[in-house]
Order: sequence, then structure tokens, then C-alpha cells
Amino acid sequence: MSTFKRSIALLSLCFGAALLSGQASAEIKMGVVNFQKLLEEAPQTKTAMQALENEFAPRRRELLTMQNDLKARDEKLQKEGAVMAEADRAKAEKSLRDQQREFSRKAGEFQDDASTRRNEEIGKVQRYLVTEIQAYGTAQGFDLVLGEGVFYAKAPLDVTANVLAVLATKPTTLPAAPPQSKAPATSTAPPKTPGK
Repeated sequence: MSTFKRSIALLSLCFGAALLSGQASAEIKMGVVNFQKLLEEAPQTKTAMQALENEFAPRRRELLTMQNDLKARDEKLQKEGAVMAEADRAKAEKSLRDQQREFSRKAGEFQDDASTRRNEEIGKVQRYLVTEIQAYGTAQGFDLVLGEGVFYAKAPLDVTANVLAVLATKPTTLPAAPPQSKAPATSTAPPKTPGK
């Protein structure tokens, strides 16, 4: 048996023994939360995603309008290009290429901005859900609530539905984050000695 496997087995035995010795006469109350399900079904997630949709809707509409305009201009150029003067056709093609590049740039920025904001909002929701799980565990007298990494749990241990029920009673908008205190900036440069 490898050293790693022996140390995992030893840690498991120690953890089990500590739980049994500390709670020999009392039962350990444990619960399991399916965090992914909680994240997908929590009303706070749905509200955050709808707010993001509303935030980015004007830019999405602008991109769709720009895309439709480019498509119409391309179709017009395809139809009329054969009868246009060489200089006019070249000018129209250059203008169309420039606008297609601009569209691609704006679409890329839109995707980057939307992805960044989505990640920020999901992070806020995840932090909120963790604090709510902790509050639920404390209020219900759980000794241990497990999340990721559980491969099997009997139905009575799964408290996901209970936590979802508690979340449904909470406001769907997340509470404002407490203001971050800014520590004074410290210089990493060594102090200057006089005369140098």
C-alpha cells in the first residue's frame, strides 16, 4: 500500500475516532446539500440572472440591429455590385469590411463584459448561499453539513430542499456587500538612507 493511501486511511480512521469519541453518547446530526442544485434553483440566482439580462439588453439589441444592417448591406452589394462602377463597388466593399470588423470587435467586447459580470454575480450568489447554508445548519442543530464531494447520502440527510424552502422566504435580491476597508498602501521599496 502506498504511503499516500496509508495516510488517507489513517486520517479517515482518526477523523472517525474523533467523531465517535467526542460524541460517544450523542448522535451526530449530519446533512448534505446539493450545492449545484441549490445554485440553479435558488430564487436569488434567478433574480441575479434576470438583472444581468436587463443590464445587457440594450447592448444586445444594438448588436442585433448592427448585424441586421450589415446583412442587408451585404445583400444589396451582392445584388448591385455587378452594375456599380469599379470605384463605387470598391468603396462599398471597404466600408462593409470596416463595419464588419467594428461589429466583431463590439460583439467580442460584449461577450467578455457579459461573461465577467455573470461570473461576478454567480460569485456573490455562491457566497450568499454558503452563509445561508451555515445559518440553516446552525438553526436546525446540525453538527455537520456536507456539500461537494458526496457520492451517496440517504434521502433524510439531503437538506437541499429545506434550504431552498428557506431561501424562498428570503428577499430575492442579494444584500449589499459590506464596504471593503482599504488598508493603507505600503511601499515595497526599501527605505532610502540619507546621503545616497
